[in-house]
Amino acid sequence: MLPAVTATRYVTPLREGGSLPGLMEADDLGTYVVKWRAAGQGVKVLAAEVVCGELARRLALPVPALVTVDVAPELAVGEPDQEVQELLRNSAGVNLGMDYLPGALDLEAGIAAGTAELAGRVIWFDALVGNVDRSWRNPNMLFWHGRLYLIDHGATLTFHHNWPGAPAAVARSYDVAQHALVECDPDVRAADAALAPLVTESLLTEVLALVPDAWLEGPTPDEAPADVRARYVDQLLARLAARNAWLPGLVAAVAAGATGRRAAPRGQNRPSWLGPPPPEGVSQR
Repeated sequence: MLPAVTATRYVTPLREGGSLPGLMEADDLGTYVVKWRAAGQGVKVLAAEVVCGELARRLALPVPALVTVDVAPELAVGEPDQEVQELLRNSAGVNLGMDYLPGALDLEAGIAAGTAELAGRVIWFDALVGNVDRSWRNPNMLFWHGRLYLIDHGATLTFHHNWPGAPAAVARSYDVAQHALVECDPDVRAADAALAPLVTESLLTEVLALVPDAWLEGPTPDEAPADVRARYVDQLLARLAARNAWLPGLVAAVAAGATGRRAAPRGQNRPSWLGPPPPEGVSQR
């Protein structure tokens, strides 16, 4: 199971997307970015966050710690925004929390840290899980204490939104042209050699065990959580086994380089809830 905490204070909504995640303090004295079970995308987004975040962690990719956050509806009382109040009340119970990284910088500040090895591994991982939300416009990476951290994996595993059509996604090519790290000379072949042997049935089973039962939705409402977990494992193993169908195209696209990327001014990709970036030359360590 993921570590479990109880929310003690609602700090502020984070208006960086339609799901309106919130910044919350918890009884372990930690501060978390909380994603809600009652948000418009539903609990499948929370399942994707856990599966991909914890799989990335086990592949030695840097991701913030994940926890489950028990939220009481009374914490919504002090929030003046009616939409946010309703979201909190409707999300009473167990939600997903991601460790807040205070003082983190946006991707552009840390792009020098995007070495060929790390860039290749991130791109390979994103291709495996079908991450459609790591573009230079919205990189979903933060630079914190000298490392790039991967965040926000809710837009992965899109096959679980249409289980009957999931087999069609197994060999689907991955569009890397707009990926935030495609200009960092990513070594995707080396990443495949290093990471593919690590993605085993036992590893995926271990990761899926971390997803709460209530966040698992199969093609029918009455499907047992164990069966839904097995669907995820089988789908990801099939995707891995089909690398001959999608890996060569990915390697070729990476070699061709990015198309249409624009260098973002410093701070442009920085979530507003982090506040303004520190002045040039000031470290966030």
